[in-house]
Formats: sequence, C-alpha cells, structure tokens
Amino acid sequence: MPDYAEKTVLMDEATAGRAVSRIAYEILEKNEGTDNLVVIGIQTKGFLLARKIVDRIREIEGIAPPLGSLDITFYRDDLTRLAAHPVVAGSDIAFSVEDKKIILVDDVLYSGRTIRAAMEEIFDMGRPERIELAVLVDRGGRELPICADFVGQNAPASHEEYIDVKINNDRLEKVSICVRGEER
Repeated sequence: MPDYAEKTVLMDEATAGRAVSRIAYEILEKNEGTDNLVVIGIQTKGFLLARKIVDRIREIEGIAPPLGSLDITFYRDDLTRLAAHPVVAGSDIAFSVEDKKIILVDDVLYSGRTIRAAMEEIFDMGRPERIELAVLVDRGGRELPICADFVGQNAPASHEEYIDVKINNDRLEKVSICVRGEER
C-alpha cells in the first residue's frame, strides 16, 4: 500500500464506541432480539468490529449471538492480483448458517466486492434465512449493487482517499480519511 497521511479524523474512540452501540441496538430492533441470529465478521477488522458488536449485544440483552470469522481470500475476484503468497487466516464458523439470520460485518464498505465474496462463501456453507450487512463506515463508490443495513457513519471519499480504521489491542481507537503522502 502506498504511503498515506491522515487528512481528517471521522471518529475518535468515543464516537466509534457510540456508533458500535447504535449498530447493536438497530440490529436487535430490526431482528426483534437475538433469536436465530448469528454474527460473522470478515477478517481482520470486520471480525474485530463484529466482536465489539456481539459484546454490546451481550450487555444489552444478557445473551450473545454466536460469532464467527470469515476469510474471503480464495473468494476474491482479484486473487491473481494479490501477492504471490496471500496471507490466509482461515474462516472460523462453528455453527450452521442454514436458516439463520446472519449479520455480516466489515469495517468499511467501498466497491462491494468484498461483501460479494463473503456472501459467496457463506452460500457455499448453506442457505441462510437472510444476510444483513453492518459496517462502521460506508464511503460510497460502489461497483456492485450492495448496500449496508446498519451503518456507523456515511463518509463519502474520493477514489484517491483511504479510510483507515485503527484498532489496537482490541480498542477501536479512531477512523480517519487518509490521502497519499504526495497528495496532501
């Protein structure tokens, strides 16, 4: 990845925490609780965000839906453009997706290609009742007809900009719009 420099902070830690809480409440409201609900986060930051959402649901409801992680590496349509040896974390879904209400979680929604790949992998595992998408940031710029059901913040960004979600030691520190170093 080219050298990027922070241009604007979209969310600090407190704002990001409120966005996660709002997403958790909206998920519970739309799904009328946690019955038949599972949460799957896309590796890596989507899974970390999914864990935060599940933790918040546990605080609200006293019960946490099952949580899984999805590695879409082999489902990407640009696999041949990646490094010669892409890093594969592996998916970890210890429950059936058959007839489940799935909340698919990623950090940033951009072209829609990552979500398409994730849905293909999920459908290879079974047929869920439905899939709903939760993202921390929707930056626009879709190449596929995919939209999020639950959004922390809409932040339109140009193709030259990058949305950086900083998570350190399981702390969602901040979300920033960054630009290439030479474009500042």
